[in-house]
Amino acid sequence: MLEIIALTPADAAAAQAGGADRLELVADMVSDGLTPSAEVLRDVLSTTDLPVRVMLRDAPGFAPADPPSLRRAAALLREAGATEFVLGFLGDGGAVDRGACADLLAELEGCAWTFHRALDNAADPEAAWPVAVGLGCDTVLAAGSARGVAEGIPVLERLAARQAADGVRLLVGGGLKREHVPGLARAGATSFHVGGAVRARGWDGPVSEPLVREWATLVAEARG
Repeated sequence: MLEIIALTPADAAAAQAGGADRLELVADMVSDGLTPSAEVLRDVLSTTDLPVRVMLRDAPGFAPADPPSLRRAAALLREAGATEFVLGFLGDGGAVDRGACADLLAELEGCAWTFHRALDNAADPEAAWPVAVGLGCDTVLAAGSARGVAEGIPVLERLAARQAADGVRLLVGGGLKREHVPGLARAGATSFHVGGAVRARGWDGPVSEPLVREWATLVAEARG
């Protein structure tokens, strides 16, 4: 599975044309991805029939700035057509903040969701894994390290070995490079997440259909 970060309807269209399997819709990559508007979501949903996971994050870092406002945003996004989401919060000491996650999840009953890279920024990413799984996510997005995939490969290999037994999907992303994919696939990773790597001008430019196609081919070949 190849998931592409989209910021706009044009990104969504290019990702689908290039062979992506799913989108993560965000705003403001200067802040590493915040909640998009309901208007942008509606435009994206009218552009693509790919599954779209919508970011729920209202500030840099991994704590909600205004939980009631974030819950209202989640409700508005559901009204606009969102059925899948991305979220994750940490508390004092770098542990998963179960309370903050549960508070927001109360707005998302019946929705599939990804626990995002808060895991990588936890005091112990591997200890955070079962906590995230216990909250009910079906996917965990991780690089294995706050510094990115290149530093996190040993952790990712161990998490990949746990995903089937735990009933979740490990989605590898965060500084993912093409040369990482074959080895991670051999370790059991089947799902990959990219954003800047499919933009010819980085975050200043749109998603490139040819670059998405190259990544889609790479992932398919790695699966064998």
